[in-house]
Order: sequence, then structure tokens, then C-alpha cells
Amino acid sequence: MQNQEEQNTHLALFKGKNIRRTIFQKEWWFSVVDVCGVLTDSPDAGAYWRKLKQRLVAEGSEVVTFCHGLKLEANDGKKYKTDCANTEGMFRIVQSIPSPKAEPLKRWLAKVGYERIQEVENPELASKRMRLLYKLKGYPDEWIEMRMRGIAIREELTDEWQKRGIKYKKDYEILTAEISQATFGLKPNEYKKIKGLKRENLRDHMDDFELILTMLGERTTKEIHKTKDSKGIQRLKDDARLGGEVAGTARKQIERRIGRPVVTGDNFLKNKKIKK
Repeated sequence: MQNQEEQNTHLALFKGKNIRRTIFQKEWWFSVVDVCGVLTDSPDAGAYWRKLKQRLVAEGSEVVTFCHGLKLEANDGKKYKTDCANTEGMFRIVQSIPSPKAEPLKRWLAKVGYERIQEVENPELASKRMRLLYKLKGYPDEWIEMRMRGIAIREELTDEWQKRGIKYKKDYEILTAEISQATFGLKPNEYKKIKGLKRENLRDHMDDFELILTMLGERTTKEIHKTKDSKGIQRLKDDARLGGEVAGTARKQIERRIGRPVVTGDNFLKNKKIKK
């Protein structure tokens, strides 16, 4: 089960240019348009891909059948269906584009694809890579350990939701918002506005208290599900509110003791220097 909290779409860099990618069927799928843009330096990579696709279809090539329309985030922050191909399909597309960058790009695709296979077979590798990425971004070790534990708890909860009949992304979002509202008095989109975030992951910009309370709400919610054997979105939503209320009560107690709100506008964009 994919971790629903984390965006499973990511930006990868090839020679300083972005290539969007997403996890589908346990492997990386890459934006064909982005790869065309990297290889051709075309001002309109979308038009280039449309013409190339027409030519390939006319020639009877099977390359186009390797593509899937998967949702990727565009420059406007919204997600649209975009032609994507896995490593094998992308190799075939790259071979159809005359470019001096073709061979370096194929080596890069092979490396990225192989790393994903390694992570599927040995999840500990993915965890180590994630820790390293946070470290390179300037996060302290204590925070990283807490964040990693939070990710594990989140994955356990989303697995529980899946077992109990949740299938659609919007339902995961509804349940997550219910816990957040009961814990912090804010839905995730409202929380992000307070921290001045747009596309960034909210939890990557929480401090210790915020992370601890998020974990408490989600871990409690999972236990309530198991105790009540809840099924269906409405009952799971009720459980999520109850789990969040436990964390919300703890938040109010903390705030009374420390004399300030737990939720603040602080984030790592402002407080940490991100390393290259």
C-alpha cells in the first residue's frame, strides 16, 4: 500500500532539468513530455510529443501502447493526466528521438529504475535514502528520527484504512482532515496557509510537538478502528474524529502548560538553510 500522506509524485533532476515521475505498479513512471523537453530543448515539448506520437502510430510502432495517462502536478499546482512510461517504455521512446543526450539519459533511467526495484525488495534501503535526503536538507537527527517514525505510523494507518474498505484518494483525504481538525482545529489546507506553504509537504515543516500530536492522533485512530472493527467511510470518519480528539485534548493541555499555541507559522523554509 502506498503511503497516502506522501505525494507519490516526485521531481527528479537530469542535468539540471526537472522530470516528473510517479509510482505506479511498484515502479517509476516518467513524464514523456518532460523527457522530450530534456532531449530536444523544444520550447513546446507537448507539441513535440504529440507529433512524435502521431508519427510512431503511423509507422505501426508499439511504443505508444507502453504509455499510461497518470496524474502529475503541473506548473499551476493542479494535477492532470499526463502520458507516462516506465523505464522500458521510456527507453524505446528515447531511441526514437535523435539527441546527443539520449545515451546519458538512458543510463540515468536505468539507475533510477534499478534503485526503485531495490527499494521494493528491501524497504530498509528506501528508509536510509529518505534519512539521507532529510539530512542533506539540513534537518537535525532528532527531528529526522521522529519524522521517520511518523511516516511508519501513517503507513500503518493507511494500510488499516485499505483493509476496511477505503479505496479512493478523496476518502483518505477526508479521514486525514478529520483527524487534523480534531487535533489542531485546522484542516491540512488551512494548516499549510498558516505556515506559508504551497506545494510543500506539511509534515516536513512541523516541529516536535506538531509531529508528536499528529502521531498520537493517527495511532489512536488505528486502535479505535481495531477495537470497534469499523468499516465504511462514515464509521471510519467517526473514529478519526475520536482519535483526533485524544490528540486535541493533549494539545490543549500542552498549550496551557507552556503558555503558547502549539501551531505556529514556523517552517523549515524560513528556519533552515537548504543545502544543495
